[in-house]
Amino acid sequence: MTSIKFAVGALCACTILGAAPASAAYPDKPITMVVPFSPGGNLDITARIVAPALEKVLNARIVVVNKPGAGGIIGANQVARSAPDGYTMLVTTPNAIAVAPFMAATDYKPEDFQAVGLIASTPLVVDVPVDSPYHSINDLIKDACRNPGKLTVGHSGIGTTNYVALIKLQQMTNCTFNPIAYKGSAPALVDLAGGQLDTVIDQLSSSTSLITGGKIKALAVMTAQPVSALKGVPTLEESGIKGLDESTRTGILLPKGVPADVVKQLNDAVVQVSKDSKVMTAMDNIGSMAESSTPATFTDLISSETEMARRLDQAGKLKTR
Repeated sequence: MTSIKFAVGALCACTILGAAPASAAYPDKPITMVVPFSPGGNLDITARIVAPALEKVLNARIVVVNKPGAGGIIGANQVARSAPDGYTMLVTTPNAIAVAPFMAATDYKPEDFQAVGLIASTPLVVDVPVDSPYHSINDLIKDACRNPGKLTVGHSGIGTTNYVALIKLQQMTNCTFNPIAYKGSAPALVDLAGGQLDTVIDQLSSSTSLITGGKIKALAVMTAQPVSALKGVPTLEESGIKGLDESTRTGILLPKGVPADVVKQLNDAVVQVSKDSKVMTAMDNIGSMAESSTPATFTDLISSETEMARRLDQAGKLKTR
């Protein structure tokens, strides 16, 4: 009798233990959201707007961690090497993933990531110090053309949207600047406000507070359409510089190999967050727009940027400084 009771008890225990993995729901522990640039930049601001809303949808804590350096490569390397379990994600742009491998040694390729989806779109702007002698984008461009390689322009690192936008601006105007790489927008903007740089190409999201605070001024918006948050600031198109439409698309990536059901759960959560009124208002306040997409859409953007980077590389345009 005792042996029968033991056998039944053992069978129940085994059944319970065996069922545990199947009943374990994702997420059941904190999720790390890696921002591969310094605090205060576009990706950092975007991540810190999205994270609290994502926490509510997923019912799990999300810890935003900044891992700046090498144009986003350090943070991306960390995520690419992390366990494919959905507990480490990367907030990044298509450019940062696609362009960096052409410019520096990386431990990853774009194919080493699994896309979750897009979360935001942010216009790029050309900023100068508030007391700058340049009162229009044409003033800046004319001086850059007269003095090739002299005017300093800060950007958030090799391979970033900002860096590629600078390359395109130089191509369109046949003028050459002196690019200075930073570990993100925030430190570049600090130097700009202090008069240590002539200009910075930046996302409107990270420039907004300094523009409204009278520390810097925007000479032009790099999108095709005017931006309502910057009334009176012309587009490059309106200033006579045709063919550029530059904004930053921000999304979330995971390491390759994350289970499909986890990817779907995260994508569903991102779609829900993009419709959150608080998130939409917070994005609008900094000149960004909340958005969402399928994983395939984000993957296609990365593929498109990879092809663009390959062409620039073959033309000798992707050079580090």
